[in-house]
This record gives sequence, structure tokens and C-alpha cells, in this order.
Amino acid sequence: MNPLLIILAVVAVILLFVGGFTASLKFLLWVGIVLLIVAVVLWLLRTLTGRRG
Repeated sequence: MNPLLIILAVVAVILLFVGGFTASLKFLLWVGIVLLIVAVVLWLLRTLTGRRG
């Protein structure tokens, strides 16, 4: 997996946890969800097209 996608996925998971535990930073929950979706879509595109990093 591309290192950028790994970093993106890790940041997304961290933001999901921070957004879930902190009510005042609830927008981070949505940012985390969006980043996670982007990471999954990019990973799927790389996997389906057969490109290797």
C-alpha cells in the first residue's frame, strides 16, 4: 500500500477516536469519516487497476 494512503488511514482513525471522545470537536468525526472513505477508495482503485507502489 502506498505510504500516503497508510498515513491518511491512520490520521482518519485518530480523528474518528478524537471526534468520538470529545463533544466540542465533533467536526473531526466527519473529517475522519471523509478521510477514511478517501483512503479506501484510493486503495481500491490501486488494487483494481493493478498498479503497485
